[in-house]
Amino acid sequence: MAQQQNPYYGTGFYQPSGGYMQPQQQMTPQQQQAMQQQAMQQQTMQQQTAQAQLAVSQGMLPLEQSYIENILRLNKGKPATIVMTYERGSSLGTQSYTGIIEAAGRDHIVISEPKSGKRFLLLMIYLDYVEFPGEITYLPSQPATYAPRP
Repeated sequence: MAQQQNPYYGTGFYQPSGGYMQPQQQMTPQQQQAMQQQAMQQQTMQQQTAQAQLAVSQGMLPLEQSYIENILRLNKGKPATIVMTYERGSSLGTQSYTGIIEAAGRDHIVISEPKSGKRFLLLMIYLDYVEFPGEITYLPSQPATYAPRP
């Protein structure tokens, strides 16, 4: 039986750029330039990934991860006032906790109160804002230059 030519099966091979290339086919200058640009983009992405992994391994955060828990981790050991508002029906209402930031996770903050020796595990879901009496570290390599509120 003679084999029919199927448009899905050809003599070419698939390229990572998303197209098929026929054997012994010359690339146009535009194709060469597009492949070079794609290779440079991949190299840039690999470098960024490597830098992010290095930063994390050294206890720092990649620049694009400025989430609250990450900012709190960068300011571990600093005094802060954490203001929380609880559910409407709750008798707690709005409360503030002043202490030293011990740890922070995706859904919680741990602070210690040096005077009483108490530690508080606070849930992020109730967090309104955090006040620092001094400068804070916002990015891993530099302190914030914002003046504290009076």
